[in-house]
Amino acid sequence: MGAISIPVQPLRPAPRRVPRAVAFYPARREAEQRIRRFSIVRTRPWYESASNRATSRSYEWCKRTIDIVVSLTVLPFALPVIALCMLWVKLDSDGPALMRQLRTGKGGRRFAMLKLRTMVKNADELREKYAHLNECSYPDFKITNDPRITCCGRILRKLSLDELPQLLNVLRGDMTLVGPRPTSFGPEKYRLWHTPGLEVTPGLTGLWQVSGRAEVDFDDRLRPDIAYIRNRGLWLDIQILFYSGDFSSPFTQDLTLNPGTLQIIDVGGLR
Repeated sequence: MGAISIPVQPLRPAPRRVPRAVAFYPARREAEQRIRRFSIVRTRPWYESASNRATSRSYEWCKRTIDIVVSLTVLPFALPVIALCMLWVKLDSDGPALMRQLRTGKGGRRFAMLKLRTMVKNADELREKYAHLNECSYPDFKITNDPRITCCGRILRKLSLDELPQLLNVLRGDMTLVGPRPTSFGPEKYRLWHTPGLEVTPGLTGLWQVSGRAEVDFDDRLRPDIAYIRNRGLWLDIQILFYSGDFSSPFTQDLTLNPGTLQIIDVGGLR
């Protein structure tokens, strides 16, 4: 008998299984291709740059030197403006033109902060009357269009002229040019997480003022202040001082205490 030949077919690779979600939904497959175009990079807020941070004790000495030099330079021009504002306040309403208000400074020490009067002389007595209009949580007190503010007081506040006398506080060492704003209530009303705000000297302006934010609660104001304390340095102070009156500056964004923000960068086109 002759040999019987059996035809043998070559082996073929097993077909690749395509997930049903991709096979039956082309839109999802296209979306996956689009995702491959991007790379996610974690960036840090501008005020958390390593170059901002003070690296030695000389920072405090340099900061104090700048406070004295700037105060002595600005005061000769500011004193005539303060005198004119005091005259305006005196003509606008009864009461003293210059006030000494107790504020909480470094280490919880109370000091007398100078300020031009922008409210009626019995503003403290009227506080209970308008307590139901308070927009902030205790111990803060804030009313939009506060009826206790005088006519000239609104203009002085809008231009921040009522704070010019605080240059004398800076010269005395009670305050500094850049730092957390001092509070009117005592340190006994601070919570535990508020206490870092008492580690530094209060300032005329700070990170919260530069942000241009509308939050008025103490907690919302203190979070940027704590971020400043953690990252403070001469370069950060210069930036804050320069942009204090410019809320449209590029530094008004990304003012959070998050460890970083996500930035999506396009790294290529579709293939």
